[in-house]
Amino acid sequence: MSAYPLKAWQFVGCILAVFLFLPHPSQAQEPSQPAYAAYQAGVAALSRNDFNTALQEFEKVVRLSPSLEQGHSALGTVLVRTGRTSEGIRELQKALAMNPNDGSTQLNLALAYDQTGQFAKALPLFAKLEAVSRTGKHPLPATVVAAYARSLAATQQLSAAIARMKEAVAEDPHNAELQDDLGSLYAEHEDWPNAKQAFTTALQANPDLATAHLHLGMTLWAQQQPGALEELTKAYQLAPENARIALQLGQALASNGNDEQAIPLLQHALELDPKSTPAAYQLGLALQRTGKANDAIPLLQKAAEADAANAEVLINLGLALCQVQRAKEAVPVLQRAVSLAPGNITAHQDLAAAYVQLNQLDDAVSQLRAALKLSPNAPQLHYNLGLAFKMQDNATDAIPELAAAEKLDSSAPEPPYALGLLYLQAGHYADAAQELNTSLKLQPENGEAWATLGSVYNHLDKLPEAAAALQEAIRRLPQQPDPHLTLAAVLAKQNQPAEATAERKIAADLMRANMNRQRAEVASNSGDSLLKSGKLEDAIVEFRNALSYDPDYPRAHLGLANALQQQGNNIEAAAERQKAETLAKSPVLPDHH
Repeated sequence: MSAYPLKAWQFVGCILAVFLFLPHPSQAQEPSQPAYAAYQAGVAALSRNDFNTALQEFEKVVRLSPSLEQGHSALGTVLVRTGRTSEGIRELQKALAMNPNDGSTQLNLALAYDQTGQFAKALPLFAKLEAVSRTGKHPLPATVVAAYARSLAATQQLSAAIARMKEAVAEDPHNAELQDDLGSLYAEHEDWPNAKQAFTTALQANPDLATAHLHLGMTLWAQQQPGALEELTKAYQLAPENARIALQLGQALASNGNDEQAIPLLQHALELDPKSTPAAYQLGLALQRTGKANDAIPLLQKAAEADAANAEVLINLGLALCQVQRAKEAVPVLQRAVSLAPGNITAHQDLAAAYVQLNQLDDAVSQLRAALKLSPNAPQLHYNLGLAFKMQDNATDAIPELAAAEKLDSSAPEPPYALGLLYLQAGHYADAAQELNTSLKLQPENGEAWATLGSVYNHLDKLPEAAAALQEAIRRLPQQPDPHLTLAAVLAKQNQPAEATAERKIAADLMRANMNRQRAEVASNSGDSLLKSGKLEDAIVEFRNALSYDPDYPRAHLGLANALQQQGNNIEAAAERQKAETLAKSPVLPDHH
């Protein structure tokens, strides 16, 4: 489950209505003639959607007749309509204080409260309007009833909200937006069949309503029914600049295992809404899963800063930091996760991994023991605890844990391999051979295990078996000298001195080649650093040094190519780049024969 479940059930909503009436002669205070003229001019401006002029005229009304309720009401409504919501609400409140029974002011203030998320303040006004409309048998407009339903839903009065929204739909049954709003309420109630029906009806009325495709896709996804991705994709095609739709489609693709497809969508969602914590978090997770932990960390940090009490976010951030060897930073993050969610096994396990990176093995053991109390039969936890003990050279405690891991999951090759190494170190060669054979049956490509088994058989004087295991190790690890050295010892015991000498020579050649490769790597690192610093000539010297150690090191050829190109020597640069590409495709191995 995501730390940010995206319940994007949002209403399409209604545009703020403007209900303005000219002052009635029977009012307590007659407006002055200039105020009356300004009021008429403001109404005329509104009729042609000239909000700037209307605003100026209604400001005149309020200035000329400050106690005239209609002036404050009209000014407040236009202020809200032009985006100056706080100022508009203050004017509407003044108007309502002057005349608490003015229906147009009640309505415009209720809609303004609804628009700004002040739902608790909107509800009493909507209730008064509803009561008056029922008494007078004049139903409220469908869009107003929908706004009332939205306020009820926002205050967790879902049943009442659904009832009001059904009334709105009944008044305007072909309104796709209202059907979509009704479906959203059903979805909040997790009444999926009715939600699906409402969204389907909305799309029958308007097949191009992107929000209805979004909501139908989410409903199908929640029920794990087919067609969810198709609906979300359709929504995105219709409204590619809608951040919520891009985010929802990206998360759905990621949940379906398609991180590579999800990442561009999530990036687009974040570009559209840079402050979106869910978009940052979902993108961070997708990048982390695709091996881009360095790119994921800033996004996960953003999510953690926005929701510091969310253990899941902290766990993923801590894991990403560990993945890039930043365990010192990961520890406090994961400690916080453990304190927030002491029953979360992953939090303990990841904190243990961070402690292992820092060589704080006692702390790692403590966390793994805490996790095992929560899940005593988890084979991975027993295995990890066994490894921690092994790293402490504590075979006495390591062996039972690894044996428990092997018993709980007989399909895993790692526990018997680790046990085989421990038994070898303890001189229990028969037990070591048994465990290594068990591991190799499960993972025959493990060249190190074949080499270790060959060494164990050598100790047991099972020389043919030792030779066979070592030859398999050599096949799996053609550049490792150690299996050749052990095989040389076995061949010497078998009275095959010429063959033993040949194996020692191969081992010596490999050791020399490995040493030269290491020297080439060091020189290439130096060349890269010099190149970044702009020291071109020095960088070229280092890359040529690297190639003198190992002429077949692709990275040195590539570094030299980059340096030569910056120097303007494009011909030689192209030749070096070609060598690098050829060697990278077909790495050259030392000739031992």
